[in-house]
Amino acid sequence: MEELGSDAVFQFMLGLAHRPLSVYAAVVIMLTLSSFGLPVPEEVTLLSAGFIAHVGRNPELYPPPTPDALVVQPYVLAVVCTLAVFWSDVLIYWLGRRFGIPIRRSRFVRRFVSKKAWTKAEAWVERYGVRVCWVFRFMPGVRFPGHLTCGLVRVPFWQFCLADGIATLVSVPTQVLLIAFYGEEILRFLKEFKLVVAVVIGIAIIGFVVWRFFLRRPEAPTAQPDQVARSTTCEE
Repeated sequence: MEELGSDAVFQFMLGLAHRPLSVYAAVVIMLTLSSFGLPVPEEVTLLSAGFIAHVGRNPELYPPPTPDALVVQPYVLAVVCTLAVFWSDVLIYWLGRRFGIPIRRSRFVRRFVSKKAWTKAEAWVERYGVRVCWVFRFMPGVRFPGHLTCGLVRVPFWQFCLADGIATLVSVPTQVLLIAFYGEEILRFLKEFKLVVAVVIGIAIIGFVVWRFFLRRPEAPTAQPDQVARSTTCEE
């Protein structure tokens, strides 16, 4: 593992590992933007943050710039990530509850969320109710329309928070802490195959952007499902 410390990629991680406030702030911003369609999956941000914490907690492998340098704390990072993810989900729910139909009809949302994703989210909410909030947390493709639909059909706020909060506590801190404490093998893999990983990630991002902005045809506005419209009218 000692040879990893001389690699430019890990030198960059080392620098971030000793800038905890910047890392915490960046994590909050990235996770919030990911919830609204940023083409960087939430899981990539969580795992990257875990790597940075791993570098910071191994000073024998990655010496700090000064003896008293601050480091990213794994447990603090896990709490920040968990709160950021939960905050993002609640924000989307609130937007759905307050501005659901105008948001659904907006050109921006129609461009980034397919009709199929909306149909699936609405069908699941109608069939399973609040229980599906747990499922949405683990499904990036329908996470945004699912949480927005929960707000649009007025799923009780406390029930949404309970279901989504439990799912967040199960999924988010475990990803961060596993990488932070047991990342040696993963770091070694990245050292050996970082070029392949970078190429695959680069191709995936480029393909996503091309599909979203150039190949995918904008969908015509569609009327809201009767069930959603009735639920909104009754609640108001």
